[in-house]
Amino acid sequence: MTVTDAQQQETNGTGGQRRVLVVEDEPTIAESIAARLGAEGFRVAISHDGPTAVDCFQTWQPDLVVLDVMLPGFDGLEVCRRIQAHRPVPVLMLTARDDETDMLVGLGVGADDYMTKPFSMRELAARVNVLLRRVERAQLAARTPMGGTLRLGELEIDNVQRRVRVAGGDIHLTPTEFDLLACLAQQPRAVLTREQLLAEVWDWTDASGTRTVDSHVKALRRKIGANWIRTVHGVGYALEAPTP
Repeated sequence: MTVTDAQQQETNGTGGQRRVLVVEDEPTIAESIAARLGAEGFRVAISHDGPTAVDCFQTWQPDLVVLDVMLPGFDGLEVCRRIQAHRPVPVLMLTARDDETDMLVGLGVGADDYMTKPFSMRELAARVNVLLRRVERAQLAARTPMGGTLRLGELEIDNVQRRVRVAGGDIHLTPTEFDLLACLAQQPRAVLTREQLLAEVWDWTDASGTRTVDSHVKALRRKIGANWIRTVHGVGYALEAPTP
C-alpha cells in the first residue's frame, strides 16, 4: 500500500485528532484495529509492510504507532528502529508469539509496550490511550519541571530533562522505561508491587498486565545494570544501589 493509499484510510475528523499509524500485514486485523481506534476518536492510517510504514510515518507524522513484528519487506523491529531514529514516538508492538525474548528485543529497539495475539480490541484501545496520556504528562512535566535530579549512588535521574546517567554515562531509555525507573526512584529501597507499578506507570489496573511490568524491568536492567533493581519474589521490585 502506498503512502497516499494509507492516508485514505483515515477516519473522518478534525485536524486536532490524534493520529495513529497501524502497521499490520493481515488486512482483517488491520481494519479491525482501525475501526476500533476510529470509534475512539482517532484518525487512523494503515500500512501493510515495512517500507511503506516508514514512508507513511515520515509523511503523515502520527502521534503513535501500532506495529506488528512480522511484516513483508522488513520486519517490525527494523521499522521501529527507523521511525525512532527519525522522531521518537510511542510504539505499541504486536507479536504473534508469547516469547519473552521477542518482547525484550522489541522493547530494546524502542517499543513502549507490547501485546500478544490474539488480543482484546478494548485492551488495545485502552493501552493506546494510556501511552498517549503518558506523552501528555511528560510534555506537561517539561513545561512545569518538578523534582530536579535524584541521585542514588552512581545513578542520576534528571526529571526535568528526562535523562538518566549511570557512573557518568548517559543511558538511553524509552519513555516507559524512564517512567518506570522514576516511579521506583520516588521511594528508593521500598518494594512496589507489580500492581502498584502497573497502575502508576501504565495507568492500567488489570492484573493480567503484570507480565508487562516484568518484561520492562528486564529491559531496564539490561540498560542500567541488573543489580540496581531488586526482585522480591511474589511481591514486586525495589530500586537500590548495588552493594560494592
